[in-house]
Amino acid sequence: MEQTPSLGYKDDMLSFEGFRNTILEDYRIAVVSREVSLLGRREVLTGKAKFGIFGDGKEVAQLAMAKYFQPGDFRSGYYRDQTFIFASGLSNVEQYFAQLYADPDVKNDPFSAGRQMNAHFATKFVDDNGNWLDLANRKNISSDMAPTASQMPRALGLAWASKCFRSAKHADVFDSLSHNGNEICFCTIGDASTSEGHFWETLNAAGVLQIPLAVFVWDDGYGISVPKNFQTTKGSISEAVKGLEKEDTTNGIRIYKVKAWDYAGMCEVFEEALQRVRETHVPVLFHVEEVTQPQGHSTSGSHERYKSQERLDWEKEWDCIKKMKEWLIETGLSTAEELTEIEAGAKEHVREGKNKAWEKYQAPIKETAAQAVELIRGLVVNDMEKYNFLQKLANDLQSNREPLRRDIFRAVSLAMETAPNSPTIEEIRNFYKEQHALGRKLYNSDLYNEGPKSALRVEEVKPMIAFDAPMANGYEVLNKYFDQLFAQNPYVYAFGEDVGHIGDVNQGFAGLQDKHGKDRISDTGIRELTIVGQAIGLSLRGLRPIAEIQYLDYLLYGLQPLSDDVSTTHFRTKGQQSVPIIIRTRGHRLEGIWHSGSPMGMIINAVRGMYVCVPRNMVQAAGMYNTLLRANDPAIVVECLNGYRLKEKVPANLLEFTVPLGIPEILREGTDITIVSYGSTLRIVEDAVERLQKMDISCEVIDVQTLLPFDINHKIIESLKKTNRILFVDEDVPGGAAAYMFSKVMEEQKAFQWLDVSPRTLTAQAHRPGYGSDGDYFSKPNAEDVVNVVVEMVKE
Repeated sequence: MEQTPSLGYKDDMLSFEGFRNTILEDYRIAVVSREVSLLGRREVLTGKAKFGIFGDGKEVAQLAMAKYFQPGDFRSGYYRDQTFIFASGLSNVEQYFAQLYADPDVKNDPFSAGRQMNAHFATKFVDDNGNWLDLANRKNISSDMAPTASQMPRALGLAWASKCFRSAKHADVFDSLSHNGNEICFCTIGDASTSEGHFWETLNAAGVLQIPLAVFVWDDGYGISVPKNFQTTKGSISEAVKGLEKEDTTNGIRIYKVKAWDYAGMCEVFEEALQRVRETHVPVLFHVEEVTQPQGHSTSGSHERYKSQERLDWEKEWDCIKKMKEWLIETGLSTAEELTEIEAGAKEHVREGKNKAWEKYQAPIKETAAQAVELIRGLVVNDMEKYNFLQKLANDLQSNREPLRRDIFRAVSLAMETAPNSPTIEEIRNFYKEQHALGRKLYNSDLYNEGPKSALRVEEVKPMIAFDAPMANGYEVLNKYFDQLFAQNPYVYAFGEDVGHIGDVNQGFAGLQDKHGKDRISDTGIRELTIVGQAIGLSLRGLRPIAEIQYLDYLLYGLQPLSDDVSTTHFRTKGQQSVPIIIRTRGHRLEGIWHSGSPMGMIINAVRGMYVCVPRNMVQAAGMYNTLLRANDPAIVVECLNGYRLKEKVPANLLEFTVPLGIPEILREGTDITIVSYGSTLRIVEDAVERLQKMDISCEVIDVQTLLPFDINHKIIESLKKTNRILFVDEDVPGGAAAYMFSKVMEEQKAFQWLDVSPRTLTAQAHRPGYGSDGDYFSKPNAEDVVNVVVEMVKE
């Protein structure tokens, strides 16, 4: 990695020459970054890269910002921050272009292994075994995302973690994760994206929590083509958020305005303000105004289409690098000749880095292409027309100066289709299989943890339930479990609406805040989006958050970061970062339109990369929590709302037993039909099965336990081989989770070959239930529905 000198003031800067050299190095980095933007755009326009989005115009502001980014600090930014990353010594030109070319070799693109477009950075948080690295002594970058303002919720959590560390009673166990909570989260965002609700919810929560969050808003006057007077009240984000400003007797945020071209002024403001943030944990907003954008928004269009000539002329005059150069000359820190020499060297450095990145990206592809050409030419055929076609395929692939892997696969596939009976076909088929396996590893791996910290590798420990084990209400089981958990594991934190003082609406945490501390079990505002953000930040910093979303319906407010951030982090960093959050929520069998949603189909399709656990009771839920806390995979646990007051036997090993994920449990054996369900709906099924038993219909009832993963050992098909009939029961809408289960069993497990009658799904209606018990009865599956469908199927 190309390391640059630390840009904070150091001892060697006490001399004039040391100070001057540091400033000139800053200027060199600014020119390097600008040249990267210019050449990067050309690489897209020539077709070498698919898309480009660059940070030109923000160079000087990011140089000033990077001076105060210290080991232990975190950045939650967006795709304009290349100068900051270069100045922090966390990337070099060659790595930047490797990502632009989508190089899948993690040694070349260490941020995403070609899985993200350019300028989406990340640093490694965990080792190859899933253990957290020494984050307190390194500069940390949480993996960037493209959705606008999506970095804001996560930034809240990264900053809040510092507050948790500072107030921790077990601070001695966190030495490698924090130095007394002194770490700042640096968050960057474009001015137009401050119109998103993510920004406002995060800023409000930060002002309430009083956490070391530093938000830098790059204001270039536009959101693509839309000027900021159409984006922001008063045309200024710093004016619009004045109501959040901290006063002497209030909480809130501090607000500063700086000019993007004023190098010295920004250094002065950032130094004082950020030191204050570090010490006091009061968040700050830096409104960086008069930012220019020399190349426009991205490579997908030209800013000349929507900017006036006057604006374009102003941007040229007030370009930050131009102004820094003028300042260096005016102050006598450098000469025009010296700066010209620096510029020439920087440009040559960028060209060399770009060329090296392209050569490294192309080398393995060209080697594979050469192997493919030889194999295609070696296919023996008797038909001259086929022979000529094969030779043309080989020649075309050989003459392709810049081949892609897909070009190789297409050529090889066409060759195999042309000569399927060639005596030399096996060699090329094996080549195809080997390369296809390699491609899957390069592009399809690491959605979940695959090493020792995989939740699927957690060893099952059976619950120890004595014959005379005490009975307790479901919520009491959880309360006892959480009490033991917080006493034993200092890494676990719980928070959410009503979780702290009253112990959650269903009393799972009742009395535990007083016992274990307000810092570890706490209340939040009604803001699901940033509750998820808090969880993301804590988990990235090595803690184990249990974030409560009060009801399943409300998960929709927090679904965007769960889908775009949590679910993709392990994949988009190729396993270098993990987000082991647990989202605890509850649902099923509620009454009324706004408390009855069971959108499981939507959830499981939106959060691939998380696990979705649907325990039928609270003992089972506790076992799932134990499994998840031993692993690094994120999960949603949906507890049954109508199970909190049902009696259960309490295991003696409440903190040790585990429930394996993806392994269904047979609740009742039978011979006539297999009924598959989960969660609260199983109680409806059990009622129906008792009645069916009296009709001499024997039902096998299977609890899938988790929807993600689903029946990984194909246990359901073994039941179907015995019963030859199957019914999937679910309270999601038609085509939701029941259809998902149907597809997994029928298509993936190929269960159709064991059917005597057509399989069925029994779901809720397409609408939310009307209010009241009768509304629920006629809208969601009930016992009578199950009885009627099963009787019908048995008669067929």
